[in-house]
Amino acid sequence: MRIIFMGNPQFSIPILEKLISSDIEVVAVVSNPPKRIGRGKKMMPTPVGKYAQENNLVLIQPLSLKSEVFQDKLKKMSPDLLVVVAYKILPNAIISIPKYGAINLHTSLLPKYRGAAPLQWALMNGDKFTGITIFRITTSVDTGDILMNKKFPIYQNDNMFTLGMRLCENGAILILEVIRKIKNQDIIGKPQNNFLVTSAPKITKEMTIIDWSWPSIKIYNWIRGLTPFPGMFTKHNKQRLRIYKASLVMGNTKKNGEVAVVDSNQLIISTGNGLLSLLEVQLEGKKKMSIKDFLNGVSIIKGSILG
Repeated sequence: MRIIFMGNPQFSIPILEKLISSDIEVVAVVSNPPKRIGRGKKMMPTPVGKYAQENNLVLIQPLSLKSEVFQDKLKKMSPDLLVVVAYKILPNAIISIPKYGAINLHTSLLPKYRGAAPLQWALMNGDKFTGITIFRITTSVDTGDILMNKKFPIYQNDNMFTLGMRLCENGAILILEVIRKIKNQDIIGKPQNNFLVTSAPKITKEMTIIDWSWPSIKIYNWIRGLTPFPGMFTKHNKQRLRIYKASLVMGNTKKNGEVAVVDSNQLIISTGNGLLSLLEVQLEGKKKMSIKDFLNGVSIIKGSILG
C-alpha cells in the first residue's frame, strides 16, 4: 500500500512515525511551506516538515493545492491512499488521484465538533470525553463516511497539546487498522447523522482575550483549550500577560479581574463567579515562568485590576 501523508502540527507526527515503522510504504510527505517565525523572522518548517527532513522522507511543500505541477507530482507517485492529519481542505482534483481516495483522522467523535478546532472546543466547553474519528474525505468538510471511531476521556489537567498528542498516539494504531482493512476491501463506511452535527469553528484573535466577568470555570476551561497556542491573554499595567496554566480555588468573589490574593507564592484573581489562581504566565517580552518566579520580578498590588 503506497501512502502519501499530509499534515502540519506536532500532533500529526505520532501517526507518521507509526506508518513509516510499519509495512506501509510512505512515498511522500506533504506539509505547508516554511514561514517566518519569532523575533528573528527565521524561516521555519512545520513540525511535520522538519520531521520529514530529519528522517530523509520525500517532502513536498506546495504553495497551492490547486497547482497543476503539484497535482502532477502526486499522480506520478501513484499513491493508493492519502492519509491526512491536521492539514488543509483538499480539492476534489487531489482526492481523486489515489486508488482508494483519502482518509482523515479527526480529533472528535463526528459529527460532533466538525471544523478546524475540535480539541479546543471540547476543552473550552468542559467536556469529559472526546474521541477519534477516521473517515473518508469528501469535498464537504468533515462530512464523509465514518470508517472507525473510538472514545477517550479528557483529564482535568489536560490542555490542547496533551489531549491532542494522546489522541493522535492512540489514533496511530487505528489508522493502521483502517489502512489494512481498506487494502483488503474489508471496511464499509457509515454515513454521519446530520441531526447530531455540532461545529468547532476556527479560533479568532478576539477569543483569546480573557473576560473576567465570566465564571472561573469557563475561564479555566478556555485557558486549557487554547494552551499552548494561541493562548489566553489579559493585561497588567498595560502589558499583555499570557496565562498558560491556572487552577480553581474557593473563596468570596470581588470585582471582575481584581487581585484577591497576592503573596510571594500565589496570585488569585476574582471572576464573575469564583476565584482563579494563576500558575504559569508570560509577561510581554519575557519568557514563560511559574507564578512564584513571576511575582519575584513584578510588583502586583492586592485590589488592582487585570484586563
